[in-house]
Amino acid sequence: MNTPRLDVIGLVVSDMAASLAFYRRLGLDVPADADTQPHVEAALPGGMRIAWDTEEVIRSFDPEWSRPEGGDRIGLAFRCDAPAEVDATFEALVAAGYRGHLKPWDAVWGQRYAVVLDPDGCGVSLFAQSEA
Repeated sequence: MNTPRLDVIGLVVSDMAASLAFYRRLGLDVPADADTQPHVEAALPGGMRIAWDTEEVIRSFDPEWSRPEGGDRIGLAFRCDAPAEVDATFEALVAAGYRGHLKPWDAVWGQRYAVVLDPDGCGVSLFAQSEA
């Protein structure tokens, strides 16, 4: 028997266009015409995929599904090339109207780290190895 392998990271979103705009700003290559689709996929480096489904799609096969309340259910983290890129990316997202959750700081584990919220309130981490 083969071992299952992680292939897709799935996000459930309340507003597809808003969510895709956020993730495009983080460099994900999402087709421009995808904003009105109920299901969207994009390839990630290394062969994995990320997928977005509207809440309506999820309810179409799981009528009991309800939006999670309070706290993150999954964490996405985007690696930046340098600590200054963490700061610049955080500031660019906040300037574009997204909500910063944790301003960039030098974490004790040796990384420059920050967290911004996507349009559905999910924390998205930005990090880079600290310059020692």
